[in-house]
Amino acid sequence: MAKFPRRFFLVLGTFLLSVLLYIDRICISVAKDPISSDLQLTDTQMGWVLSAFALGYALFQTPSGMLSDRFGPRKVLTGVVAFWSIFTGLTGAAYKFITLLIYRFLFGMGEAGAFPGIARSVFSWIPMKERGIVTGINFSGSRLGAAFALPFVAWLISTLGWRYSFFTLAAIGFCWAVFWYLWFRDDPSQKKSISRKEKDYILANRQQVKAGEDSSLTSKKLFGSKNMWMAMLQYFCSNFTFFFTLTWLFPHIKTEYHLTAVNAGFYAALPLIAGAVGNWFSGWLVDRIYKSGRWRASRRIPAITGFFLAAAGLIASLYMTSVGPAVLFLSIAIFGADMTLSPSWSFCVDIGKKHSGAVSGTMNMAGNLGSFITALAFPYLKAWTGTVSSFFIIGAVLNFIAIVLWLFMRPEKSLEEF
Repeated sequence: MAKFPRRFFLVLGTFLLSVLLYIDRICISVAKDPISSDLQLTDTQMGWVLSAFALGYALFQTPSGMLSDRFGPRKVLTGVVAFWSIFTGLTGAAYKFITLLIYRFLFGMGEAGAFPGIARSVFSWIPMKERGIVTGINFSGSRLGAAFALPFVAWLISTLGWRYSFFTLAAIGFCWAVFWYLWFRDDPSQKKSISRKEKDYILANRQQVKAGEDSSLTSKKLFGSKNMWMAMLQYFCSNFTFFFTLTWLFPHIKTEYHLTAVNAGFYAALPLIAGAVGNWFSGWLVDRIYKSGRWRASRRIPAITGFFLAAAGLIASLYMTSVGPAVLFLSIAIFGADMTLSPSWSFCVDIGKKHSGAVSGTMNMAGNLGSFITALAFPYLKAWTGTVSSFFIIGAVLNFIAIVLWLFMRPEKSLEEF
């Protein structure tokens, strides 16, 4: 029997990290009611708690990506997972609004290092023609983790209480950090258990760095790139749609359709499962088109298709009067939004190369400014207008803007070239 490729263990490890990342992240949404009751918080205060995470997450994307580029994803991912697990646990110890706000901001700071670190490891370990599906698998873990967390955490909170639920998740995070530090190495050439055949295959087929592209990354080089700005703006649009599922979808359908917490958890999990499928399909499509020799189309076609579905799903959901059809169209919207992830992150590794941690982190920073706005926009727009329609219309408009941006993005051009 052929030896199982060691790079697939890397994908398993990053997939599990993505699962953990979103279980820890969405737990606060599921625990909204008991937390609000115990700490006497209003919906707008909870909106600030959710946004505090998104702000910390956004602001530390580029710095954490630069750390992964400089010190390697082995040390950085170990450190950031341990760091955010500390504040996952401390969330369960919060007794005031201000402490909860601070803990969630610091928790977001820690989680900021996850996907940039994963992107940097993908550059070193994954051949170009496997980049799309590996990125899709990694992001599907985040959606499956969130989907699993909705009913599971609802059950966990009803069994242990919300405080001990956060303590339990913190312990799981520390276990992953230990595993990663012991198993992973920053470059396949440093991994003793990998076969010579696989090592040579990876080194020959991963993206190569041209002369001059290995120089230090400056702010001028990063923000002087048209590709970088368009990647940031389109990811802002994508996250505006998706982050709703991690923050307000669960409490929204629970209240709107008078569901129990566990039933709301199952319904709210469906769009996330659709998102996982969207990631798999898009990752497969990215690689399929790339293998036909169309590099630019392999990023552009899946992204544009995804943004169109996201806009259509959001608008259609406004006309539904019962939970089943509404969740169905929201699932189509999230399927589409998540189709944009594999081309977006593949695009960042394409143009960033050895600086892919910083480039992907910068894109994710802009995206999570969209998340920050989403967490606040939903409750405030609902309070001002008395309806959620305006929120979904804004989301649809942003998706159409992203389609236009993708028509001008060029993955074959490095930061210096475009």
